[in-house]
Amino acid sequence: MSARVERVRVDPAGATADAVVDAAALAGTVDGVLFDVDDTLVDTRAAFAAAIAAASRVWLPHLPADRYDEVLALWRADPDGHYRAYTRGEVDFDAQRMARANELQAAFGGELLDDATYVDWNAVFWGTFEQSWTAFDDSRPVVDELVAAGVAVGSLSNARVELQTRKLAAVGLPDVPLLVGVDTLGFGKPDPRVFAEACRRLGTDPARTAYVGDELDVDARAALAAGLVGVWLDRPGTRRGGPHPEDPSAARASGVVVVHGLAELPAVLAPTR
Repeated sequence: MSARVERVRVDPAGATADAVVDAAALAGTVDGVLFDVDDTLVDTRAAFAAAIAAASRVWLPHLPADRYDEVLALWRADPDGHYRAYTRGEVDFDAQRMARANELQAAFGGELLDDATYVDWNAVFWGTFEQSWTAFDDSRPVVDELVAAGVAVGSLSNARVELQTRKLAAVGLPDVPLLVGVDTLGFGKPDPRVFAEACRRLGTDPARTAYVGDELDVDARAALAAGLVGVWLDRPGTRRGGPHPEDPSAARASGVVVVHGLAELPAVLAPTR
């Protein structure tokens, strides 16, 4: 990580104040770290890849396997924002999931799903997805290192609390509490209230709490706007593409800390001894 990070604090009214700080200066200023779950602690991209392949073999049987990466890319990009509509409380979970499934069917020449066939599609997709959950190799070590340094650790997700609690337990992170999910307040990130509630439950001041996530806008920039330290986890080769902003230079210029792996966090955020 760069030794210097440009940070721009953004208030809700849109006013900004430019400041340049040393990244090392963040050490000792953070009492708590909140993690996103999917594609931050858990390798959800790989799980989705397995699920997409399983569903494609059944529902896009004409599509060669070497094109499954294209299907996955469209799924992750979600260009029409169906999942984000769900996190805003505008549609229910199955409505957004069926819309996204039919987006894949239409784009890759499959038959559109009706209510009955969607149930069958989702059984294949979801069953494979759950069986494919794994943590990133750096997740367990960084949690242990932060806790050992006296940092309070929790998680905040735009998925349901029950689902993410079960996921964290399944991948060996049962001690990372899921403090706020999309069903806690009825909406999710980037709304600043979800970050405030997560900090309240973690017991830390937002200004002394970092939020670490793989999406620049709804994770890092949204956390920054809510008064937290926003950290964008830009793992090599895992960007979503499509409508998602993913420019490291622009991220740093907006006040976000950019890391390329969780192993970088303790040196940046942990208290000095």
